[in-house]
Amino acid sequence: MTYADRSLTCVDCSTEFIHSAEDQEYYSQKGFASEPKRCPSCRAARRSLREHGENAGRGDGPRDYFAVVCTRCGNQAQVPFKPHMERPVYCSDCFRVVHAQGA
Repeated sequence: MTYADRSLTCVDCSTEFIHSAEDQEYYSQKGFASEPKRCPSCRAARRSLREHGENAGRGDGPRDYFAVVCTRCGNQAQVPFKPHMERPVYCSDCFRVVHAQGA
């Protein structure tokens, strides 16, 4: 398959960034089905939050995340709360859709 650089827009900061042909090939080799949604800066910031906890620096200690399966799409997700089995749990993408429909 031939890859070409693509311009994408970050969902967090709305900055355009390049998803390079090399990155696309890497994503394909790793079996990733979708393109990145965040620019490299926002991805690094998110990774740092996960590694050090969202409350790092405030003295609250690292935040615990729980692995779940999204009720809507069936994909794996991480949530910052312990889910209750009687309530639906969504990945961040489906949460935005469900929340937008209910608002």
